[in-house]
Amino acid sequence: MTQATPLAAQEEKAPAGSQAQDVRYMTPEELEAYRQMMESLPTEDDQPVDNLFSEKQQRLLADALYTSWSHSQFGKRFLVAANVGVFFEGRPTSLVPDLLVSLDVEPYPDVWAKEGRSYFNWVCGKPPDLVLEIVSNKEGEELGRKMQLYHRMRVGYYVVFDPQQLLLDTPLRIFEGTLRGWQVLEGNWLDVLELGVTLWEGTFEGITTTWLRWCDREGQLLLTGRERAERAERELELTRQRAEQAEREREAMQQQLEQLKAKLRALGIEEL
Repeated sequence: MTQATPLAAQEEKAPAGSQAQDVRYMTPEELEAYRQMMESLPTEDDQPVDNLFSEKQQRLLADALYTSWSHSQFGKRFLVAANVGVFFEGRPTSLVPDLLVSLDVEPYPDVWAKEGRSYFNWVCGKPPDLVLEIVSNKEGEELGRKMQLYHRMRVGYYVVFDPQQLLLDTPLRIFEGTLRGWQVLEGNWLDVLELGVTLWEGTFEGITTTWLRWCDREGQLLLTGRERAERAERELELTRQRAEQAEREREAMQQQLEQLKAKLRALGIEEL
């Protein structure tokens, strides 16, 4: 498991599906230089930047993963973060994807330490396996500068959700990283993550529209905590209704038996 510790840095790593290079451990001098540099990095700006839909979409995706997803190799050892800065070696500024997913990475033990405030590639030991951007205007550079920098960072998958089709001719496009650049992924299955994405028409927290959802290989949605609770309540209610129906049927059979006994007695036939 990749520990959230600043003790190792990774050389430029090949994206998903390609051969990764070896991990290079930092010298004490490099480690101290990184620590000093990190102290000056802006990890929070306290500025509201997301619209209401994007905020809810981010929580919908994060909730479903933490509630319903488990990777066959890494289990629940993964990190999902929304609107958190991602820093990679050699750059004093960060990219802030709407959502990131990183396998075999867990939150830094001290969330108030500088190392725990953002996603630092040299702390986590790897870039995110997936970053996702939600297009809400034409100024976000989701298909320009951001896309190029995510590839330089060696992100495995890049998902662009464009619900208003401001930049794309389709609401959803998935890119897979290769050594030469991004390649449009055919289909919606992310093999390395063992996870799929799909568009879903439905209601989430009072808003009915087209949402981006995770799914399994069969296309079944990964449920949020609330959806799982509601499903459990429905199943419990169905079990209760079945039990009540069985009790009514038992009482009806008992009543029929009593009526039959009464007819036998009227005919002078004693009960056996």
